[in-house]
Amino acid sequence: MKTQIFIAALFLSGFTFAQEKKSDSVKTQKIEEVILKKQVFKKQSDRFVYDVAASPVTKGNTTFDLLRQTPLLSTTDDKTLKIVGKNNALIYINGRKTNMDAESVTQFLKNTPAENIQKIEVITVPGSEFQVESSDGIINIILKKKMSDGTSGNMRMSNTQNKYNSSSASFTANYRKDKLGISANLSGGENIQAQSYILRNGTNLVKNESTGDIDDPNKNLGGYLNFDYQLNDKSNLALSWNTWANKSYGSTVELLNNLNIYNKDGSLSKTDLTRSSNIENARNYNNSVNLNYELKTDSLGSKLNLNAAYLIYKRFQNSQNRTLVHDTSGSFTQLRQNVIQDLPQIVNNFSSTVDYIKKFKNDFTASVGGNFNTTKTDNDTKNFFNYYDENGKFNNTKPDLNHFIYDEQIYGAYITLEKKFSDKFSGKVGTRYEITRSLGTSEIPNKEMQEFERNYNNLLPYVSLNYTINDKNNISYAFSSRMRRPSFWELNPVKNILTQDNYTQNNPFVKASSTYNQELTYMFKNSYFLILNHSYFKDVITQVPLQRDIVRDGITYRQLAYIRTNFGDKQEMSAMLGMNKTFFNQYLTTNFNIGVQHNINNGTLNTDPTSGQVFDTYINNRKSTSILIQTNNTIRLDKKKTWFLGVNYFFVDKQQIELGMLKNLSSLDVSLKKNWNDWTFALNLSDVLRTNIVEIEDYQADGSYNYVRNDQFRRGGTFSITYNFGNQKVKKVRNIEGASDDIKSRTR
Repeated sequence: MKTQIFIAALFLSGFTFAQEKKSDSVKTQKIEEVILKKQVFKKQSDRFVYDVAASPVTKGNTTFDLLRQTPLLSTTDDKTLKIVGKNNALIYINGRKTNMDAESVTQFLKNTPAENIQKIEVITVPGSEFQVESSDGIINIILKKKMSDGTSGNMRMSNTQNKYNSSSASFTANYRKDKLGISANLSGGENIQAQSYILRNGTNLVKNESTGDIDDPNKNLGGYLNFDYQLNDKSNLALSWNTWANKSYGSTVELLNNLNIYNKDGSLSKTDLTRSSNIENARNYNNSVNLNYELKTDSLGSKLNLNAAYLIYKRFQNSQNRTLVHDTSGSFTQLRQNVIQDLPQIVNNFSSTVDYIKKFKNDFTASVGGNFNTTKTDNDTKNFFNYYDENGKFNNTKPDLNHFIYDEQIYGAYITLEKKFSDKFSGKVGTRYEITRSLGTSEIPNKEMQEFERNYNNLLPYVSLNYTINDKNNISYAFSSRMRRPSFWELNPVKNILTQDNYTQNNPFVKASSTYNQELTYMFKNSYFLILNHSYFKDVITQVPLQRDIVRDGITYRQLAYIRTNFGDKQEMSAMLGMNKTFFNQYLTTNFNIGVQHNINNGTLNTDPTSGQVFDTYINNRKSTSILIQTNNTIRLDKKKTWFLGVNYFFVDKQQIELGMLKNLSSLDVSLKKNWNDWTFALNLSDVLRTNIVEIEDYQADGSYNYVRNDQFRRGGTFSITYNFGNQKVKKVRNIEGASDDIKSRTR
């Protein structure tokens, strides 16, 4: 609940220079032969290709380290990978989403040797065959194929120190014998996610300020088990199981709230000092199983791929939110309000997909496919608001009960046609048609049951063109349209309490939003590139900060509610110059990006759609222009290629987002790595200058204001030890896309 309050509101609202990653699963594709001439970075029709086999930074790295050095990619927290200019980056392996949750895929990438990678593809505008939402981009990892039978694996241990100390460990094993391949992973860890907040809102007559800390302890355990069996030369059968569990007991929020009320002449009339003391226990479980069948239908690479999957996600959360005032001794022990919350969520999903790729001899490829998802979520929310008089004695209880059930069916079909007309010109066109049928029911005691029906029919076209002018110059254009469905937790009409007058409200009335992306790319000498991008978002899904005056016991308070809803439209336009080069006989490898982005926001709201309560009108029709600078550098310190120094830096200028003006962000990260036989020792220092702190401020024409400062203590150090054992040339088990992957992402 705590992290969700403001951070999700910020980064899910369209902050395109800082995104989150998701995860999911895979099908094999025929690996192309290594190109002998060293074109490390090049542009193909619909993607950028980083030829890892020709790169000097591969040896001794993990796949995660390698991705950090890939052009257009970066990480600011050593957990999530980002594509410049995209809201989200999805991890694919051999053309299919990884069938793992976010934590597991991070461990997978950190424990897979980079020597096993053939190339990395960055798809900034995915085609119709990809099941992605909004303006998501794709990182597609192509594994090497010439590997032998045997056993391999690795063990990794790491320890991190920022505000608190945390540790993690993982074990991964791969086995292949003839037609059978098995891979398994077990990983876990403990950490305390710490945050501090400064929250201010109000008008010139009523001003609130809340300051304090959040400590969220977590214990994680999970992994995967994959079986892949080659039935014959043309067909494979695979079974995958993924699991992840999180336990977060004893999470605390301690905020000191200061309310100042002023007279019209500016003099102070009254001060009200309270403390919000929250404690929360939560645990969640995510289990999925996927069955995959693949059939090669000819020698050209045509194939049929079938998937069926079942996913169950359970989250159980209860919390106690106490508002305390001074007792006679001056201590914060006297109750004013005590809110008891029980917020469970259960998601069940069955999914299936079918894909057929037909390749022809004249460099023409046709792909057709479809998918079906049926999902049911069950949220039986129980809130009890307990109120106390001025002496701290119990006064009354107000229950707030809501049993919300959501049923959804999604039917999808696509077709793409790709043609290489000549050595210089190629093109790809496609479309995806999606039908969504959904029904939410809300049962509240002593009230008539409410129904929320949402039906969509969406035709989503796609086109890309690529022209190679000569050996040094290449130009390409791509257009795509996508939709973003709300996450299941966004639809659950639950209220999360932070302070007595500060809360978030989810919304079953939220509808899907639409996104239209255009991108023009120019590349010179396979090292320098220019990307021009335009994205139009319709019915943006975000949290909107609404304020109003309320009177309680004769005192005027200022209430602040973050309402989840559709909030108008916005446009994002960007221009990005980039470079990928090696210098000094490959002792220095550098990626450098500099760009400018222009945001146009257009949204207005004054009513909570879940309750009809009227607030002061919040208007965001502002524009902003901001600069991005990003550089990732790897320095080889010795001739034997055993010592490496990494220096990464990013800077994002202030920009207007839905919640207000986001102030500039930056981070300097430094790493030192030593390879010794099968061992790797690494030290990573993040946010060395302690500049990666979120600040948002907003001022309305009516005089109301809102300010958020959130420090997640990103400055810290991580020391890790990795040991690789066995035959490192073992062929990896095919990573299979789970049919439920797009559903799984909406549970988070």
